[in-house]
Amino acid sequence: MFVITISFLAFVAILIGGLVALKLKDKFHLVLGFSAGAVLGVAFFDLIPEAFEIGSEFFDIHTIALFIAIGFVGYLLLDRLVFFHSHQHSAHNTPNIEDAPLHAVHGNSPHPKRGILGASSLILHTFFDGMAIGLAFQVSVEIGIIVSVGIIIHGFSDGLNTVGIILKNQGSRKTAIKFLALDAVAPVLGAFSTLFFTIPEQNLGIMLAVFGGFFLYIGASDLIPESHHAHPKFLTTAMTIVGMAVIFIAISIAHA
Repeated sequence: MFVITISFLAFVAILIGGLVALKLKDKFHLVLGFSAGAVLGVAFFDLIPEAFEIGSEFFDIHTIALFIAIGFVGYLLLDRLVFFHSHQHSAHNTPNIEDAPLHAVHGNSPHPKRGILGASSLILHTFFDGMAIGLAFQVSVEIGIIVSVGIIIHGFSDGLNTVGIILKNQGSRKTAIKFLALDAVAPVLGAFSTLFFTIPEQNLGIMLAVFGGFFLYIGASDLIPESHHAHPKFLTTAMTIVGMAVIFIAISIAHA
C-alpha cells in the first residue's frame, strides 16, 4: 500500500497544476506556451530516453526510432482523419478567407474533440506513470523513490497540460475539470494495477516510444502554434523554454 500512498502525491500535484491553469485563464497564451514546452520536455527528456534505455536491450536503435515515428504519424493521421470535416467546416464558413484565423485557414481549427483526444493521451501517460511507480518499487525501494520523485514533480505540468489542451480546443471549464480529475486519478490506478501484474520490459520500451511520438506531435503541431497565434511572441516563446527547462530540471533531480 506504500506504492498507493506515493502515487497519491502525484494525484495532488496534477490537481494543483490543473487548478493553476484554470486560475490563469486570462493569461492562457502563457499557459499554452508553458504547456507546449512541458509536453515537449516530457517527450525529449523522459519518454524517448527511457524508451531507448529500456528498449535497447531488446531492439536496435532504428526500431525504437521507428516506433517513435509511428506514434507521431499515427497521432497525425488520427487528428487529420477524425477532424477533417470539422476543419473544412471552420474554413469554409468564414465569410472572408483573409479574415479567417490562421489555424482555420490551415485546417487546424480548435475543436472540442481534438481537446478530448489530446487530454486522453495525457491521461494514459499519467496512468503509465503510476504503473512506472509500482514497477520501480518492484525492483527496489531506492529505484521506486527516484522514479516517484520525477513523476510527482512533473505531475504539476501534467495537470496544467490537461486543462490547457481542453480549453485551447474550445472545451468548457466543466469538461476541463472532468478530465483533470481523470488525469489525477490515473496514476493512482496505474500504481494499483501493478499489485496484480507486471509489464514485460520489452513491451514497456515500445509503449514509451509510441507515447514519445504522441507528445512530440501534441507539443509541436498543436500547442506551440496555438500559443503563438495572435499573442506576443517573446513571452510565449520564453514560457515554452521555461516549460522545457522545468521538466529537464525535474528529471535531472530524479536521476541524480
